[in-house]
Amino acid sequence: MRFTKMEGTGNDYVYVNCFDQPIPDQPERLATKISDRHFGVGGDGLVLILPSDTADARMRMFNADGSEGEMCGNAIRCIAKYLYDHNIRRRETLVIETGAGPKTLQLFADPQTGKIGKVRVDMGKPILNPADIPVLLGETPVVDVLLTGFGKDFRVTCVSMGNPHCVTFDLPPVDENVLGLGPKIETDPRFPRRINVEFVERISPTELRMRVWERGSGETLACGTGACAVLVAGVLSGRCERKALIHLTGGDLEIEWSAENDHVYKTGAATEVFSGVYEV
Repeated sequence: MRFTKMEGTGNDYVYVNCFDQPIPDQPERLATKISDRHFGVGGDGLVLILPSDTADARMRMFNADGSEGEMCGNAIRCIAKYLYDHNIRRRETLVIETGAGPKTLQLFADPQTGKIGKVRVDMGKPILNPADIPVLLGETPVVDVLLTGFGKDFRVTCVSMGNPHCVTFDLPPVDENVLGLGPKIETDPRFPRRINVEFVERISPTELRMRVWERGSGETLACGTGACAVLVAGVLSGRCERKALIHLTGGDLEIEWSAENDHVYKTGAATEVFSGVYEV
């Protein structure tokens, strides 16, 4: 099976072009093997780039534990770059079908190389209704709600950007919280489909720093949907403006929550690392 390793802000996946080769058998099982950083290619998961009847391409993404996610904001940028750079869809605006609905992307080519260096994604409207996230905290919406039961109490805001996020500004993004509390919050029964957890430091109203514990993958260097959820949570709780620079471990993302159409826009880099053949 031919594959390409790509990363967006350090969030790295193994990509398989299913336009010119068959969909791999049991992708859930393959994801766990190929993501292993010692015995596989290594990555945060597996992404299939598929033909679509309604869009330029369809994305299926599997976390490192084999679970399938609805959406990945960093992976979708890499798919757009792959489609353009490999002459599958040579357009500066693309629509990609995801488990969270179709997403429109604007591509920016490097004038020197002609390849895509940066992508802006229309992530759509944030989902705040607790039942749709889903989250069982009894608030509508869940903004700065006290979360108890972890040895320390802290306030959280819950947002779905096609996948569920629990954002806290109360706990700094340090190992004790990210690695210690992240997995406990992810699997807490108050989050029926598990949840991604973001620990955020406010630098200024237009600048935030975050670390993320992703459901199914553990801590990753970046999470695009997570960065979007962080901005939305910051706006709802009065901590930041509607446009901010988000510092993640793997790099920076520019996030904007438009007041005109309620859509969240995410801009960041996408990089192709290497390609190879994996024996399945």
